[in-house]
Amino acid sequence: MSNGQWYPPEWPDRIRALANGELVAAAPKRAATVLLLSDSATGGGDAGLSVHMLRRRASMAFAGGAYAYPGGGVDPRDDDSLVRWAGPSLAQWAGLLGLGDDLGGAQAVVCAAVRETFEEAGVLLAGPTADTVVDDTTGEDWEADRQALVAREFGFAEFLDRRKLVLRSDLLGPWARWITPEFEPKRYDTFFFVAALPAGQRTRNASTEADRTVWIAPGQAAAGYDRGELLMMPPTISTLRQLQPYGTVAEVLAGAAGRDMTPVLAQARLEGGELVLSWPGHDEFTKHIPAGEAPAAGGTQ
Repeated sequence: MSNGQWYPPEWPDRIRALANGELVAAAPKRAATVLLLSDSATGGGDAGLSVHMLRRRASMAFAGGAYAYPGGGVDPRDDDSLVRWAGPSLAQWAGLLGLGDDLGGAQAVVCAAVRETFEEAGVLLAGPTADTVVDDTTGEDWEADRQALVAREFGFAEFLDRRKLVLRSDLLGPWARWITPEFEPKRYDTFFFVAALPAGQRTRNASTEADRTVWIAPGQAAAGYDRGELLMMPPTISTLRQLQPYGTVAEVLAGAAGRDMTPVLAQARLEGGELVLSWPGHDEFTKHIPAGEAPAAGGTQ
């Protein structure tokens, strides 16, 4: 049985078109995604480390039916806005994320991580002070603000000001960075973070892009992928496997210190008439496609 690796059947043709100069690679846009973690089996199951995942609707043009984490693109307004901030400085975050002296870019990526987690999971990593976190984000007023953020009616800095909240960047740990392959029409330079579910808050499916959400043990999710039952993109299954050695959220957050944030970018090459697609450092995702042949998309939904 094949595993659940998301692999669109149009990829070989797009790879060949890129190699032949018939396709121009799109510039990747920065994005952020968050692996929300819990020790208390929030989704109801065996106790132990669990991660919050959502399943993208099958109708989605990109990765329809695939399991992923809450996340999305940066808002350009967050580059230079005065954000109410707690935790590492922007210079420290730029260093952690591998962004050099791009302080505005670092701020926008961290803001995207916190904002998208609120937009898609209803969880907010912010509080009234630098050492507190809101314990309830339910209610009509919160929902009105969440929907306004989704519609980009105002920026995240304005949202924090309206609520008199401080963004708790210290609750995030940088974990990985993946860039969408050059042959994809929509490309993202995505920063993956880990964070603990704040006490008192609960996740919910607040995203219009998802039809299901689950709390699941990383090993259980990886086993579902290996059986071909859960469809995932390479960054998702890779980060799940990286979580498996950890027993608690605290261990994961401690492990985030010093993570290698070198971007992972797929490479495609021709070898003896065979098309080889690989992700450096991640051999399990390598695909060998005979000339003129397109593989079936992997996984079930």
